[in-house]
Amino acid sequence: MVLSEQIARMIEEMLDEAGGSLSLGRNELATRLGCVPSQINYVITSRFTPARGYLVESRRGGGGYVRITRLQFDRRKLLLHFYDAVGKTLSDGDCVALVRALLNSDAITEKEARVMLAMTGEDALSPLSPADRGVLRAHLIRTAILRLAAQ
Repeated sequence: MVLSEQIARMIEEMLDEAGGSLSLGRNELATRLGCVPSQINYVITSRFTPARGYLVESRRGGGGYVRITRLQFDRRKLLLHFYDAVGKTLSDGDCVALVRALLNSDAITEKEARVMLAMTGEDALSPLSPADRGVLRAHLIRTAILRLAAQ
């Protein structure tokens, strides 16, 4: 398993044990995993984002910490939070991560997730240029999220 996967998995397990919110020291976690603190930073900034359902607060320095909170809203608010997180363009990987976060937070069903991924996947959008795919993918996801939030 890749180190970044191990870091992400460990943080997820720690979040589960802590009830969805935890503070951790980058240096301590890096020492525990046998890596450098910058690897911890990379995982936190790339995997624990608002688009994936997390709020991250960071404080640097001697008493520095990182506080990660798994966001929890009612379904409509959660959907609208994800809607706001979608930019003007969305890569295939970011789209998959966003749909997984929606699914993991129970904002959408497994069936809805499969439909969203089918309509935004590379196969479905292959007739378009890569730049146009990202723009259309973001538009499709935002449209689907708004329709679901209106239910």
